[in-house]
Amino acid sequence: MGRKTILLLLVGIFTAYYGYTPLPDNIEEPWKLIGMTFISSTISNVALVGEVLGINHFMNTLMFFKSFQDVPPTSDEIVTVMDTTFSNVPVRVYVPKRKSEALRRGLFYIHGGGWCLGSAAQYSYDVLSRRTADRLDAVVISTNYRLAPKYHFPNQFEDVYNALKWFLRKDILKGYGVDPKRIGISGDSAGGNLAAAVTQQLIDDPDVKIKLKIQSLIYPALQTLDMDLPSLRENSQIPPLPKSLMVRFWSEYFTTDRSLEKAMFVNQHVPVESSHLFKFVNWSSLLPENFKKGHIYSSPTHGPSELARKYSGFLDVRAAPLLADDNKLRNLPLTYVITCQYDVLRDDGIMYVTRLRNAGVRVTHNHIEGGFHGVMTFPGFKIGHRVENQYLSWLSENL
Repeated sequence: MGRKTILLLLVGIFTAYYGYTPLPDNIEEPWKLIGMTFISSTISNVALVGEVLGINHFMNTLMFFKSFQDVPPTSDEIVTVMDTTFSNVPVRVYVPKRKSEALRRGLFYIHGGGWCLGSAAQYSYDVLSRRTADRLDAVVISTNYRLAPKYHFPNQFEDVYNALKWFLRKDILKGYGVDPKRIGISGDSAGGNLAAAVTQQLIDDPDVKIKLKIQSLIYPALQTLDMDLPSLRENSQIPPLPKSLMVRFWSEYFTTDRSLEKAMFVNQHVPVESSHLFKFVNWSSLLPENFKKGHIYSSPTHGPSELARKYSGFLDVRAAPLLADDNKLRNLPLTYVITCQYDVLRDDGIMYVTRLRNAGVRVTHNHIEGGFHGVMTFPGFKIGHRVENQYLSWLSENL
């Protein structure tokens, strides 16, 4: 056996070992997910090495690679696309070109990325916004917001809230030909978190006269208190969002101090004086039996008070919408929630569905068996195409 053959064999073995990702049996098109995971893991490892060597922050490196997915605001024969600002917040606007006799629906969309990554210009979000505008004959506002680690909570929340309030002004809606009675909000992952949070905030804002008709939350992150939910236990290593990365996203939202991340990972970050909040996220009472699957609930161990004093944002309802009391929840609009079987955030969404229904809110819960986090915005997956069609059909029927 020649040296080249041996070298190729070794490279093949290394690649197979490095790229091997054990996946559940019912994940459709597993090799596509494995290939995508191989690429993302390689980029993550490069980012980790760069951070250890002091070259660049982990999230900044990921954002550098992520930026190659951005596309310019290009109009076509179906939709006019433009970049502008709403209350100094950059947004991308999609307006259908076909003539409409009546006022159009409006959808305010918030991208995901763990409050650290992504933009409205990202290819997958650009495609989704175009399809939404065309299929619903709707004006779509896809908003940006300042990102961690340079900016922390509540900057992301405030950017989204200010942009949304700007859009809800009568003169702005009139300028875009949007029906003030048919406006919705939507977002995925961290964007779902922000969508839920600003929708709650909007309820009691006396300056906003126009209210949202619907909210659509796509595998949203909704609570910061319990990092030991059944979905986190079961899917801790499932790509593309393992528990370690999700916890880092959460901690980066509030600080670059890694001590919060370490405490969150072992579920020892909530001080004893905040223990009363656990009733809002107690999965033993909020998850249906088929999602408990024999898991035993144990009260989290309390952490040092100094973490909560320094980074109080993780106990703020604007960061963790599941912490809202029932009086707030019962005034929320018609809601659509997507959750995925193999997603660490699955139980966040399911608990919110339970709490909203208990509060009397009409909720449609679309749980995707065999689904994984990000399924709707990763290109090329058949399951993602089906989920997108279900999402757009619900919007078409209810917005």
